[in-house]
Amino acid sequence: MGQEKNYVITIGRQFGSGGRELGKLLADTLGIAYYDKELLCEAAKQAGVSKEFFEKSDERFPSFLSGMLSFNMGYNPMSFYAASTSISDDSIYRAQSDFILSIARKESCVIVGRSADYILREHPRCLKLFIHAPIEDCIRRIMKRGDKTTAEQARTLAEKTNKLRSHYYNFYTDKKWGDAASYDLTFDSSLLPMESIVAIVKEYITRRFGI
Repeated sequence: MGQEKNYVITIGRQFGSGGRELGKLLADTLGIAYYDKELLCEAAKQAGVSKEFFEKSDERFPSFLSGMLSFNMGYNPMSFYAASTSISDDSIYRAQSDFILSIARKESCVIVGRSADYILREHPRCLKLFIHAPIEDCIRRIMKRGDKTTAEQARTLAEKTNKLRSHYYNFYTDKKWGDAASYDLTFDSSLLPMESIVAIVKEYITRRFGI
């Protein structure tokens, strides 16, 4: 199946809004692949750097800005990363970008985070979603899944993570994280059950992509 037949759903999300839950449910319902942190592991292997180093750089603002690279004109082959003696945040981003582009060519899938919507901006069948929710709903979800034990801790974690994601996205793209104009559809996950959001998205891609 070529890129002209594949479709990709990318999900940007506020921390605690249920983006991963929605992504997995969409992938299961539609019978397509799901990618989240496993992207880091695969790209790390391709780039010749450790999984731990990739995880530390996961959707975080670059730690240094030397050797600035433009991401507007495509991406270099993986051999560039393997040959690099020093793996920078920029080359990590480019390695992830190459992998995202390669899986989008290979198969239909759901991709959560990694500014995938921007990386796949030229893909002819890419649906860009953003999921958000009121902070109190995010706090409840964070505590329910056991990330933090108190509301104060959950709020602090959500605010910190959202700030990191925003800086990462705004740095590597020419768009604004969380701005409705940057996406095709946005959802407040507190207003509908996840299954209802999935049904809406399924109807949308059926009408838009003729699936």
